[in-house]
Amino acid sequence: MKVTRVTCTCNYIQLINPIITLLLLLLLLSTYTVPSSIPTCSRHNPSPPLHFRSGILLHYFTTMKALILVGGFGTRLRPLTLSFPKPLVDFANKPMILHQIEALKDIGVTEVVLAINYQPEVMLNFLKDFESKLGIKITCSQETEPLGTAGPLALARDKLADESGEPFFVLNSDVISEYPLKEMIAFHKSHGGEASLMVTKVDEPSKYGVVVMEESTGKVERFVEKPKIFVGNKINAGIYLLNPSVLDRIELKPTSIEKEIFPKIASANQLFAMVLPGFWMDIGQPKDYITGLRLYLDSLRKKTPSKLTSGTHILGNVLVDEGAKIGEGCLIGPDVAIGPGCVIESGVRLSRCTIMRGVRIKKHACISSSIIGWHSTVGQWARVENMTILGEDVHVGDEIYSNGGVVLPHKEIKASILKPEIVM
Repeated sequence: MKVTRVTCTCNYIQLINPIITLLLLLLLLSTYTVPSSIPTCSRHNPSPPLHFRSGILLHYFTTMKALILVGGFGTRLRPLTLSFPKPLVDFANKPMILHQIEALKDIGVTEVVLAINYQPEVMLNFLKDFESKLGIKITCSQETEPLGTAGPLALARDKLADESGEPFFVLNSDVISEYPLKEMIAFHKSHGGEASLMVTKVDEPSKYGVVVMEESTGKVERFVEKPKIFVGNKINAGIYLLNPSVLDRIELKPTSIEKEIFPKIASANQLFAMVLPGFWMDIGQPKDYITGLRLYLDSLRKKTPSKLTSGTHILGNVLVDEGAKIGEGCLIGPDVAIGPGCVIESGVRLSRCTIMRGVRIKKHACISSSIIGWHSTVGQWARVENMTILGEDVHVGDEIYSNGGVVLPHKEIKASILKPEIVM
């Protein structure tokens, strides 16, 4: 009888254990409190989204994808893009596109599609190492002809849309900012529309296409191209979050998302705009690249000042790779980035410039408002200024002056460039 009682008791315990476990789980969920960091209600979000209600925190989306509009030849950044595709040109000591991929990875994006029509094999080979390091899938969608800014989405439809029905990001590869993508997800969920775009404020809106929107809700009313009278100061920032249904609006042909697709979505009251906090810059041409570097370094100063270099020879915001060597008596800054493997000899003056990987700046040279391409050399007592751009492996002789010279790769400069010109 004792054996029988033990057997029955064991069977009984096995039966009730799952029930007890379920009850305990329900008890834990009922006492769960939402962390203080979760967004609260505001005039833009009058009631908490579903996943913030009932004290249960759920992820916005289980998986997310993104498409980066890489584009074509990068002619505005030549001669740098004669050596590398534009997204692989260094900005603040790493490829432009890596800034975006890292930001996407940080908010849970699991796959990035590069919409490209130029040198896809170079891009993928370069990013293969980063794919494994970051733990994110990177693929290419190659255009056989230029498809504008919307056509690439139709081409990559099978990569972007799946059974989950979750929205996806679209970014222009030229854009540098603080990438407030987490906030954009919350904004997209709160308004319930079909598409969200980020806008940024500008001082001279007459140079751009202006986004006219309701200030209280963010709903986009219309777009005005280069307005002659003031209608607003917010322009498209080139960062979007789109529901898969947007793909149904796009045909596989050259199409503009800004001029053809977004106006249609806006007319259906399904397009909403979020004002981008922090800095923003399209760095697709040299002047804006230099301005973007200043804004980026300002942002680092505010958010992660430990990444910047300090010392008696540093003036303002300066980013120096740990593999670079700097001689005595230099004065560097403000707004300078010095890449890995660079050698800055004694007495050099640098300001508002980028010195890319493997460059040597010889004694007492002075460089300002310029970009020095990979593995180039600037001679002793040389002066380089006024938006001079040196391509890869350019060698500037001693005591040479460059006033806005744009020098193609693998050239040797033996005579001064007295006015802005292209050196073939």
